[in-house]
Amino acid sequence: MVGSEEVVTSHAYPNGLIQSTNGSSVEEKIDELRRIFGKADGDPLRIVGVGAGAWGSVFVAMLQDAYGNLREKVQIRIWRRAGRDVDKATAEHLFEVINSREDVLRRLIRRCAYLKYVEARLGDRTLHADEILKDGFCSNMIDTPLCPLKVVTNLQEAVWDADIVINGLPSTETRDVFQEISRYWKERITVPVILSLAKGIEAELGPEPRIVTPTQMINKATGVPVENILYLGGPNIASEIYNREYANARICGAEKWRKALARFLRQPHFIVWDNGDLVTHEVMGGLKNVYAIGAGMVAALTNESATSKSVYFAHCTSEMIFITHLLAEGPEKLAGPLLADTYVTLLKGRNAWYGQKLAKGEINLEMGDSIKGKGMIQGVSAVKAFYELLSQSSLNIFHPDENKHVAPVELCPLLKTLYKILIMRYMRFLPCFPPTLMFAVLL
Repeated sequence: MVGSEEVVTSHAYPNGLIQSTNGSSVEEKIDELRRIFGKADGDPLRIVGVGAGAWGSVFVAMLQDAYGNLREKVQIRIWRRAGRDVDKATAEHLFEVINSREDVLRRLIRRCAYLKYVEARLGDRTLHADEILKDGFCSNMIDTPLCPLKVVTNLQEAVWDADIVINGLPSTETRDVFQEISRYWKERITVPVILSLAKGIEAELGPEPRIVTPTQMINKATGVPVENILYLGGPNIASEIYNREYANARICGAEKWRKALARFLRQPHFIVWDNGDLVTHEVMGGLKNVYAIGAGMVAALTNESATSKSVYFAHCTSEMIFITHLLAEGPEKLAGPLLADTYVTLLKGRNAWYGQKLAKGEINLEMGDSIKGKGMIQGVSAVKAFYELLSQSSLNIFHPDENKHVAPVELCPLLKTLYKILIMRYMRFLPCFPPTLMFAVLL
């Protein structure tokens, strides 16, 4: 297997430093990264999160928790758009969360911020998503309070001097935002490092059909060299990670940056591997969201039948392997963190949640793929992109049963079915679509 893993445990010491078993303290890890960036004394390493969905906010909050007290050595901030209102129902729920957590309640009282949540609960004040993020509340993950964050709503102010940019945007927004960012970097002398958390893809059909991943979108939009753009993915449920439940991830890209960043990001509960196979991991990151929607449907339609879910898992991983081998040269095997990432997303993630709610009739396709309280359902656009790409005749392969060449999508029955349901919207035309029939076509 290409890559490496270092299992790390840590111990707290009286001086406040976290010491890991490999001898690296938190301060030593930031000093190592500063050396690689060539930082002089008095010049802090500037880390900026772009996009404040659940995972993007949690990722920046983890860095803030770990390194935020070293202000002379590192500055951490996050950008999100201003102006999004928090509706009254969400404000009421947020108020309940605050009052159920003594630590959060005391923190807000100390910051003289509690009163505004009382007023919002009464309907006397409208809160904004960027405003509550400063107090440690992500609008897509109200039940999991974070640490207070430095929030910037002006994109130019946020990124113009950033050393490391964390892309926490949905893949559908990545290109547009980084095209804007590129305008602010025209006068830069140094090249930033970009770490993308986005899991989604686009299909580019001409002049030759190909997948476009978020790191490729960023490269094309900004001109930042590919070796300075990395991807991090893994079996990550944002709320569980912030609650310090065990998780692991892979950071993929050029060795110069990925090994140092892996050490920097590693925490006792968040084990980070590193790997050079960027394309495979990004393609798999998009595919797992596609099949997670189907997994949610199967779970809902079979009353969480273990047998049904296992059969679906076997079929969908087979399709994922087929598609990845078609699109990537020498792809890594679906094993280790890649397999774990797929499994946890099918079990518990926003795309699986979306599939469940859709199958139960609790939400509908007319609501779109951006759901309040959940954020962007990346699997919907990925279904369309993979289907369109794999339908191209220039990619035709030999069908062993029909003894003829066919488009690759003809060998992906689950992807075809999800396309019919989510994009062609067969459910709209069949309001009495029998659950047993939907289950049958998914399997």
